Amino acid sequence: MAEATESKASFNPYRKWATGLNVGLIVGVVFAVVVMVNYLSNDYFLRLPLSTQRKVKLFPRTVKLLQTLTNSVKVTVYYDKDEPSYSAIVELLNEYRTANPRIAMRIVDYKRDPGAAQLLATNYTFLNATNAKNIIIFDGGENRIKKVDGNILTKYTLELVRNEKEREYRRKPIFFEGERAFTSAIIGVTSPKPFRAYFLKGHGEHDIESSDDQVGYIKFATLLRGENYIETESLSLLDTNHPVPVDCNLLVVAGPITPLEPTELAEIDRYLTQGGRFLVLFSVRSLKNGDTGLEKILAKWGVSVTNDIVHDPERRRGEQDVIVQDFSPTHPIMNPLLGFAVHMILPRSVGKIRSHAPAADAPTVDELAYSGPKSYLEGEQRSLPRAYPLMVAVEKGNVKGVITERGTTRMVVVGDSIFLGNQMIDSAANRDFAGFAVNWLLDRPQLVEGIGARPINEYTLVMTNSQLHSAQWILLGGMPGAILMLGGMVWLRRRS
Repeated sequence: MAEATESKASFNPYRKWATGLNVGLIVGVVFAVVVMVNYLSNDYFLRLPLSTQRKVKLFPRTVKLLQTLTNSVKVTVYYDKDEPSYSAIVELLNEYRTANPRIAMRIVDYKRDPGAAQLLATNYTFLNATNAKNIIIFDGGENRIKKVDGNILTKYTLELVRNEKEREYRRKPIFFEGERAFTSAIIGVTSPKPFRAYFLKGHGEHDIESSDDQVGYIKFATLLRGENYIETESLSLLDTNHPVPVDCNLLVVAGPITPLEPTELAEIDRYLTQGGRFLVLFSVRSLKNGDTGLEKILAKWGVSVTNDIVHDPERRRGEQDVIVQDFSPTHPIMNPLLGFAVHMILPRSVGKIRSHAPAADAPTVDELAYSGPKSYLEGEQRSLPRAYPLMVAVEKGNVKGVITERGTTRMVVVGDSIFLGNQMIDSAANRDFAGFAVNWLLDRPQLVEGIGARPINEYTLVMTNSQLHSAQWILLGGMPGAILMLGGMVWLRRRS
């Protein structure tokens, strides 16, 4: 009896007020949730994107690079923390730090801490520019600095938003390319000697300093200098006293219009025989002037460059373009592009020369990309449609009896040059192809193989107007009512 009396007395007014306060707080929280639901619903539906990108695991190529890294690298994240990509960038860089403690990271929010941003700009003058925002800086010391534009790390597509009032689109993130860019930057600031690419000039080739939309190549050159850390320079071989420079790591011939001189062709042939790296892009603009002379040289290496323009009626946007989607899945240039497309303009057919009995030391020629199965050659619409090869990769080791000064010969031959012009390079996966091709030519597998873009998965909850009203009543009436009922039952039990 004494215990029962004591138990009843323990339910004093203080506990009554505490219980009531708890119930009131819970009701208030539920009410706030209801208000937020109404706000997010926009009167019609509710969308709640949930990302699965929180857990980051580095690609094996990156891990291998970080395990061999002996230089210290300072990484500065000069970023607005409210940007959607900020958390993904920081989480990824934290994995780099975990893999190698020689990588140090600091974060400067230029909006919240303008003083620190100004102090940082004294060391990195490029931050004084008005458009210097959201940059990741990699500093390897001794003026070896690379910057990565955070605004281009995430690839977007336009998604139609369901709205009964008007058509509305949002930028939906689909891929995050941070690891490829960061690994490339670390290589750039820790490599003792930069690569150098020479662009042939004197025959109407694309100019690497021109900003013209159609024929300018300044964006391609900027891609090499910025994301791939390759120094670029124009080169003329018209003077016989100026051969291909010794420090040439890559020779690029981009869309010559007029034929090359015999002395130039002989020098290019010598360069390739010595183990040179060669990127040659043919253009439809040269057809009216006949062969450039490069066709014969490439035929010796097992490559057929035709004068036939390929049309694909099923994969195109206009009358002159071809959207190329069929790639060689095994070649390291094209494997990362599977599922994407390369957008070409009036491409010429470039393929492998079929030989019944190839020599034992013949170069390896791989056809990289093909037009669609309904393609035809210009002027031959009535011929049987089929797929045509549009680009090849060539590789050959040391030539018998010749001491190669440069190593293994590698080439990439493409039947179009306009697709890497200033306007087209940003179409489809053209920019990515350019980077992969160049890095394969330079034998930088850590920038080609095994480091791909990470897909960004979003899970969206969509509710109709009626479903939303049902949810509102459940939140507004059901949940508070259940809490009040539970509280009442506890009160009655305490009273009894």
